[in-house]
Amino acid sequence: MKKIIVGISGASGVIYGVRLLEKLRQVDEVEAHLILSTTASMNLSFETDWKAADVIALADVHYKVGDIAAAVSSGSFKTDGMIIAACSMKTLSGIVHSYADNLLIRAADVCLKDRRPLILMPRESPLHLGHCKLLYEAAQLGAVIAPPMPAMYARPNTVDDIIDHSVGRVLDLLGVESDFISRWRDGESQ
Repeated sequence: MKKIIVGISGASGVIYGVRLLEKLRQVDEVEAHLILSTTASMNLSFETDWKAADVIALADVHYKVGDIAAAVSSGSFKTDGMIIAACSMKTLSGIVHSYADNLLIRAADVCLKDRRPLILMPRESPLHLGHCKLLYEAAQLGAVIAPPMPAMYARPNTVDDIIDHSVGRVLDLLGVESDFISRWRDGESQ
C-alpha cells in the first residue's frame, strides 16, 4: 500500500488539497496522511464550505501541525512521497531553508533528505524575484514544482474541471491512477 502525505498550508487554493484527499479516498491501495496547517484550517472557511473536521475525516491518518514527533517526521517511517497543495510562500521558504519549525515543513524536509518525491503546488501570483528564487532553490533540492495551472485543451466547463485536472496531473507524478482527467492524444484531448 502506498503512503502519501498531503500537506495543506495557508495559501489560497486549499481546495486543491481537499480534492486530493477526495480522490485518494477512492483509491484502495493508497493511505493518505494529512497535515493541515492552522492557516489552512482558517482558509477553508474563507474559500470553501468545508469544515476542518470534515477534511480531516477524508484522510486515513491525520497529524497536528505542531506534532514534530509524529511518524512522518522521521525518515524511518517510509512514505511514497508528499504533495503540498496549496503551498504558501512561507512554507516554501521554510522548506528551502530547512527551517522545520512545524510538522508540515519537517515532513517535506524528510522527503527531500531521503530522496522521496516532494511535489509543491505553489499558489501565488504575481511572483516577485524572491518567490522565483525560492521555487528555483526548491527545484534544485529535488522538489517538483507543479503550480495549479488549467489545461485549456481539456476544455473545462467548470471550476471543478480545472481543479481536477491539476490534481490528476500531480497524482500522475506519484504513480496514482487518475482516470478522471482528459489526456492529450494525437492532436486532441480525450
